[in-house]
Amino acid sequence: MKRWTARLVLFALSTPAVALSAQAKSARPMPSPPVRFHLGATGNEARYVVRELLAASTLENDAVGTTSALTGGLVLNGSGKVDSAGSKWTVDLTTLKSDRAMRDRYVQGRTLETDQFPKAQLVVTEIRGLPAVLPEAGTLALTLIGNFTMHGVTKPTTWDVSATIAGSHISGKATTHLKFADFNLTLPRVPVLASLADDIRLEYDFHLIRDTAATP
Repeated sequence: MKRWTARLVLFALSTPAVALSAQAKSARPMPSPPVRFHLGATGNEARYVVRELLAASTLENDAVGTTSALTGGLVLNGSGKVDSAGSKWTVDLTTLKSDRAMRDRYVQGRTLETDQFPKAQLVVTEIRGLPAVLPEAGTLALTLIGNFTMHGVTKPTTWDVSATIAGSHISGKATTHLKFADFNLTLPRVPVLASLADDIRLEYDFHLIRDTAATP
């Protein structure tokens, strides 16, 4: 009889703890689903900007090549951190165009060697300054960290980003600076070019749209 009484007492003491433990588990908040962004149909353009002085001129100007041939997207996990597996942009370098066809042929054939390396890609690893919960509207000054691949070379890069949020849309500009040797690029030397700065400014005007269907 004493054994049965002891067992009943132990059961009575343990049952509330089990119930409370189950309640605590059920009360834990469910993890937030990932937030996915895809590229808008317009508003995405990549460009290079290099300061040059043509032999026939006395004034420097910017050589600018642009393309809208981009693919990719951005994924943030439930904590607002970057999911690198789904956060990358790819640029078709063979479509870069400037205001001079001769420059384009040289850049693609001799500098970027697009026959061998037609694509450039940025894989985002971190975005600093991004709040855990995105606001519905406003502007953000961010720092994007990512591994950039071009001309067969991959290196970490840091981009200054200004972004504007309007509902499910995020638009803005990302900028970074590279040197030709960083990616084994040969600094162009041609008779029509008096000088060329060893600084490549890369810019990306972006327009991302939140995929509301994938994030209920």
